[in-house]
Amino acid sequence: MGRHWQNIKLGKGKADAQRAAKFTQLGRAITMAAKEKGGDPAMNAKLYTAIEKAKEAFMPKDNIERAIKKGTGELESEALEELNYEGYGPGGAALLIETVTDNRTRTVSNVKNYLSKNGGNLGATGSVAWMFERKGVIAIPAEELEGKDPDDVEMQLIEAGAEDIKRAEQGWTVVTSFADLVDVRAKIEKAGFKIASAEAEYVAKETLTAPEEQKQALSDLLDALEADEDVKAVHTNVEL
Repeated sequence: MGRHWQNIKLGKGKADAQRAAKFTQLGRAITMAAKEKGGDPAMNAKLYTAIEKAKEAFMPKDNIERAIKKGTGELESEALEELNYEGYGPGGAALLIETVTDNRTRTVSNVKNYLSKNGGNLGATGSVAWMFERKGVIAIPAEELEGKDPDDVEMQLIEAGAEDIKRAEQGWTVVTSFADLVDVRAKIEKAGFKIASAEAEYVAKETLTAPEEQKQALSDLLDALEADEDVKAVHTNVEL
């Protein structure tokens, strides 16, 4: 989950070009969620998490509202579709790449290009998806845990619905079922913890550690993929 914390940090200080691409990604995710199950986040868990992710990236409120209206049909929107690509990175790292695009030809071409330039390759549908599970992932920054007894905190998080808790220097990551993400987030906040992020992710059933000599190559590949405005998220079974 180290990459998870890196992305949270980067989201707060991206350059203008990167921020524009990020806002495009986030807006499309909101539009797709609203299109699927309506524009009320209280009744649409996918929309709720997409909006919260946009807020965490400091996406302007007007942008968020426009994205919702595009999904509900109140504003005109380009034809979008969600597509997942599967492949491998340096050292055989499994990659599950979520995209939202208005041009699948462009998207798959870009994904193939990033992979080939960075020691990876595109795989067949189903080649790596079985290695992942859809989960809710909630990040609690380290400053929220200062002065608190770790065992007490862990018990509170378990009572809130945590299935797994991963401790890191930057903070703790709580993994819960996808269906319970919104409810668990609310319970953690009610317990007095501020949250750095809460979103749906594909979590690897088993994780591997990248060989030291391949860490930079894999990190460069993930950076390239995540910078593309069609790429919603990238998941890997390798800890960096």
